[in-house]
Amino acid sequence: MVNRRILGNTGLAVTQLGYGSMGLRGPRTWGVRVVNDHDAERFLNAVLDAGINFIDTSPDYGASEERIGRFIGSRRREFYLATKCGCVYTQREDHLELDHVWKPDVIRRNLETSLQRLRTDYVDVLQFHGGDAETLQREGLIDLLTNLRDQGLVRFIGASSSLPNLPALIELGVFDTFQIPYSCLAPQHHDLICRAGESGAGIILRGGIGQGGPDAEIQRPALNEVWEKARLEELRPNDMTAAELILRYTLSHLHCHTTIVGTCNFAHLAENLKAAARGPLPVELVSEITARVAKVMCP
Repeated sequence: MVNRRILGNTGLAVTQLGYGSMGLRGPRTWGVRVVNDHDAERFLNAVLDAGINFIDTSPDYGASEERIGRFIGSRRREFYLATKCGCVYTQREDHLELDHVWKPDVIRRNLETSLQRLRTDYVDVLQFHGGDAETLQREGLIDLLTNLRDQGLVRFIGASSSLPNLPALIELGVFDTFQIPYSCLAPQHHDLICRAGESGAGIILRGGIGQGGPDAEIQRPALNEVWEKARLEELRPNDMTAAELILRYTLSHLHCHTTIVGTCNFAHLAENLKAAARGPLPVELVSEITARVAKVMCP
């Protein structure tokens, strides 16, 4: 069983290891990974079979929503479903063009399309995919999401955000959840996560495995630089991979209700489940990692 935590004031008991479905976006989108329908079906069912009950997606993740609806729509009662809005996307011959537009018709169209693709009557969490507080208020979009919640099409409303827009969104005091980037290699939002969590909001962390760290299939030089400069390899126990160390550090955050990890690799899924089952890192190890990374971030 995957450890569960209550997602803030929503009352939803979510698995602390969630699934981010961007990797199911399919061909002619972006990136180097392409997953066919057969493998997507196998993987989504494997996620549920493993006990993960929180899945995050978006209208602009290519085929992701449609695949979720087609392959596990019949298992809808087994998982909580979060998607996003404010998404404008155009499928070109060989790529997907993305934009975010903050208008009521875009929000309504996103939700209508998402419900059809996901083969469901409601989503558990509808999140603004970016946006700033001033624009969302001016365009009446927060009231719109609240009305959609009142209609039962959406159970809870949230914002997927980061600096510089996140502080003002938290101050509005209207969101049930926040999706925020965070890991030991990118800890800039630590205090804002605390502020949002202390307000009662549910906290969904993304990037919580730091793309896998120095052993990742797709290398992120900026993250690797933090790992190297902070000399985190010195702190890694022999029985723990770099990815496990990073993931369990994220799980150690007091306000981490769930962290969505995206993969379509069965071996990585098994490793992530094993790491999550081991739970947070020892307090002393978290403190040392935090101190070393802080020196790198603020020399």
